Amino acid sequence: MPDARLRAESNVGRFMAAHGADDFPALLDRSIADPEWFWDAVVRFLGIEFAEPYTDVLDTGDGIPWTRWFVGGRLNVAANCVDRWADHPTRATHPAVRWEGEDGRSRVLTYAELRSLTDSIAAGLAARGVREGDTVGLFLPLVPETVAVFFAVAKLGAIALPIFSGYAAEAIAKRLDDAEASVLVTADGFTRRGAVVAMKETADAAADLVPSVRLVVTVPVIGRDDTPHDAARDLTLDELVVDTAFATRPVDSEHPLLVAYTSGTTGRPKGSVHVHGGFLVKIAEEVAFQMDVRPPGHEVARADALFWVTDIGWIMGPWEIVGTLAAGATLVLYDGAPDFPGPDRLWSIVERHGVTHLGVSPTLVRALMARGDAPVIAHDRSSLRVLGSTGEPWNDAPWRWYFATVGEKRCPVINISGGTEVGACFLSPHVVQPLSPCSLGGPSLGMAVDVFDDSGRSVRGEVGELVCTKPWPGMTRGLWGDPDRYLDTYWSRWPDVWWHGDWASVGDDGQWFLHGRSDDTIKVAGKRLGPAEVETVLVEHPGVVEAAAVGLPDDVKGEALWCYVVPGGGIETSDELRSELVTLVSDALGRSFRPAGVRFVSAIPKTRSAKVMRRAIRAVATGSEPGDLSGLEDPSVLDAIRAAT
Repeated sequence: MPDARLRAESNVGRFMAAHGADDFPALLDRSIADPEWFWDAVVRFLGIEFAEPYTDVLDTGDGIPWTRWFVGGRLNVAANCVDRWADHPTRATHPAVRWEGEDGRSRVLTYAELRSLTDSIAAGLAARGVREGDTVGLFLPLVPETVAVFFAVAKLGAIALPIFSGYAAEAIAKRLDDAEASVLVTADGFTRRGAVVAMKETADAAADLVPSVRLVVTVPVIGRDDTPHDAARDLTLDELVVDTAFATRPVDSEHPLLVAYTSGTTGRPKGSVHVHGGFLVKIAEEVAFQMDVRPPGHEVARADALFWVTDIGWIMGPWEIVGTLAAGATLVLYDGAPDFPGPDRLWSIVERHGVTHLGVSPTLVRALMARGDAPVIAHDRSSLRVLGSTGEPWNDAPWRWYFATVGEKRCPVINISGGTEVGACFLSPHVVQPLSPCSLGGPSLGMAVDVFDDSGRSVRGEVGELVCTKPWPGMTRGLWGDPDRYLDTYWSRWPDVWWHGDWASVGDDGQWFLHGRSDDTIKVAGKRLGPAEVETVLVEHPGVVEAAAVGLPDDVKGEALWCYVVPGGGIETSDELRSELVTLVSDALGRSFRPAGVRFVSAIPKTRSAKVMRRAIRAVATGSEPGDLSGLEDPSVLDAIRAAT
């Protein structure tokens, strides 16, 4: 339960006081019932600057799926996240970005320095013919230049295309080609676990496959002497930049800011289009109200410092960049493995950089928890104020370890859930709310989310489909070049209702929980089961580190439940352990869901955003077509599934 001081000093607490909301439930209800009031009030409270004011908060004239926001307004994300702080009499010298590399190097950019670098990159791109509406690929690790390139593209009114730094050339080329990118910005490489990963060669191989790419710019992250260079197509960052101020170009609020790709179940990834007005306002609101990130002067002596373990190619990369800098706070970036050279690396970063807001995935917590408490408590974590998480459902034990060991039982766990297409969060706790372990709290402010049964009826106390019944500013403006696919994917199940594809439930206490993807649903003899329910039971066994549950074809039941389990270090696999796990699931969920089998594996396939890729497991097990696997973090893990015993 948050104390009275936090409720009063937090951003959302001050917003409640300013608008006469007696408590958070009253604010939530009003924000959902009257979104025009709420989002207009957010713009004013957060000081988001429009070069030309909007005439209407929203317009649904073209239909709910095509709602326009902040109609007639002109602004630029870069002006709000960089320029206004660089022009501020005291904020200009505050750190905007603090970066640390795996090899221990570190850099700090103030807001004034970030603006100077951003301007010089924007001027350089403009001099090479990049214009408003052009698409620029960002195949980069999370280094300070990545932030500057992102905002330089925004300054021009061009469109950023963030690409996961671990993709192979073919996956990169698919995205560049689909978005018709004219420029690709990459790095000479980065290090992972002490080994050099050469990015430029991968970028070149991708660019060779995409006729629209006419310029490749290389950022010297590790300073390689052998970086390939094509004089006809390549520039280094030093050769690109023009050392001059660059006037940020106001664009229409609905002007595209970025195209964020997700992996599809078919061979073609989906490019979610996000725009300057809606993305900025929604993300700024979330970082301010959910995570309670504050600039200096709002009851904090120095700007808060947010560090989310992520990648530019996952939506949390743009989320943390835009949200943190819109708040005038400090963005902490780390380019490396979170447990290298030792299991305390993450906690040492928290101590070294004074991290106040830490965000991780439950998968990472489970991996670090297995290394024990000692690496955590060896470092001072008193700077931490809020813990964040996203990516997948929690299990009870890892959540409690994160809350108690990492956060010392004093930091709220803000467990958020949305998606690339959402551009933000559907569900999130807020720091002024009482929290339950593993819970997502409830709807984010201004988000009309609900849980529907198969007939489209709102339900409580049972698992159903997560939906949203009203538009919101951060929603994708369609899928790049494919409006019909957008409508079919999200709007076709119920009229004017966004169907998200997640199983969710609301408990008697009003706390919301997710239960995995609905397309991962297991149906045993007509009975429906979410895989997360099974996996939660399995990881409670002391001999299990991770687990994945899938439904495989069965002649009698239609589908049978199969469990893939990663044993803990030093645990001997045996028929006895297998029998224990079968009994554990059967006792917890009922004999109807008794697993048909348990297979031991060395690893579970996951996406780059730490979600279990169950369809890949099913494809290997059944010999069927897996669809697009470009989002798979480590394709070699599929060999572990094939070798399951």
